Amino acid sequence: MLKIKQEILSMTIQKKFLTMLAVAAVVVATGCSKSDDDDEGTAPTDTVLQGNITTNRTLTADKKWTLKGYVYVTDKATLTIEPGTVIVGDVDVKAALCVERGGKLIAEGTAEKPIIFTSGKPAGSRAPGDWGGIVLLGRAKTNRSATPVIEGGLDRPYGGSDDADNSGSLKYVRIEFAGIAAFAGSEINGLTLGGVGSGTKLENIQISYGNDDGYEFFGGTVSGKRLISYACSDDDFDFDFGFTGKIQYGVVIKDPNVVDNGDDNNGIECDNDGSGTPTATPFTRPNLSNFTFVGPNNASNNTRHKYANRFRRATQFSLRNSIIMGYNAGGFAMESNETAQSYVAGTSVFKNNLVHAVQKPYVGVAAVLDDAGVKAKAELEGGITYTDPANIKLANPFNISAPDITPSTGSPALTGADFANMDPFFETTTYRGAVGTTNWLTGWVSFTAKTNTY
Repeated sequence: MLKIKQEILSMTIQKKFLTMLAVAAVVVATGCSKSDDDDEGTAPTDTVLQGNITTNRTLTADKKWTLKGYVYVTDKATLTIEPGTVIVGDVDVKAALCVERGGKLIAEGTAEKPIIFTSGKPAGSRAPGDWGGIVLLGRAKTNRSATPVIEGGLDRPYGGSDDADNSGSLKYVRIEFAGIAAFAGSEINGLTLGGVGSGTKLENIQISYGNDDGYEFFGGTVSGKRLISYACSDDDFDFDFGFTGKIQYGVVIKDPNVVDNGDDNNGIECDNDGSGTPTATPFTRPNLSNFTFVGPNNASNNTRHKYANRFRRATQFSLRNSIIMGYNAGGFAMESNETAQSYVAGTSVFKNNLVHAVQKPYVGVAAVLDDAGVKAKAELEGGITYTDPANIKLANPFNISAPDITPSTGSPALTGADFANMDPFFETTTYRGAVGTTNWLTGWVSFTAKTNTY
């Protein structure tokens, strides 16, 4: 009898234990379901970045990260981002990522897994200016008399004396729907670089649908390769305050229907110093080769679509082995006596370029070198001028939803490049423009940013 009672007691304990396990399983399952629901709504707190990042941190590709407000990577901190990671900017509390002097951003994606910064809105409703963009600040030289502060309401200093300064590395990165103005004339661009040094790496970057400039360089010595600005509303490459870096393989593609109605829209806008000191040194002098500039080709009546290259305010420049086509007002334009004098003297260089524009391929400064004089000098130095962009023979450059800037068979862009006496940074090519027979944009570049789901 005692044995039977013991067996009954044992069975009762086992049933209670099994019941407890079942209840626990339900609780766990319910908890997991709630967490998943939270992920589908607003971002969990552990994936929201806000305020200051003061210690090393890594963003992993298994989560979607949200920038909320202005986020600062401070001195001695490094923010590392894994390939394939998606970071969205909060659209209610306008977001931006600012890497201060001494901080670093290591964002190295791959062609198969690019890193994507985009709007926090769902696909189909994203728009230029949904969030701020990325700002890198370094300790390289500028031509400002005092330590400058970056614009856009960030109020952080940049510049110094270390031209080899390192702010990190960006490779295979897409930045979409950025560009906000703190106030008139003070904006955050897709990628803003203030006093960034040559130790920083910029390779394979695409800025899409920016509400201001694609790239703006405030002084500094940073160089880059394979940089794309697509459908941005203001200037695509803006150089100021003593920038002396190098860029090879730049792509600019204008959407005729995307424009900043408050400012002229150019492929390049380049100034030495807009504060009334045109001789400030070091002179702004971007050293550029193998660019392809594709303008709206008169597909829009908006008069804000202007020049492929706009060099002014005593700036110097070097642009070689490039293609200019489809800009409404002009292709190669200079707007100050000092700028034109540097071109005449050979301090500035414009060689071996293919040039087309709807109105004026060349715009000179009458007191120094008029339009005809610019044309004669450009053609004497390896340039070819076109009245019809079709004669440059690129595959499909003006198809804004699926542009193809690859030279077709028989294109004059396939030959004619010249790298004599150029910096070893530049890879020697036979072709002019950003792309030869192999289209390096394939695979990681997106021309469908408005409808992509992440």
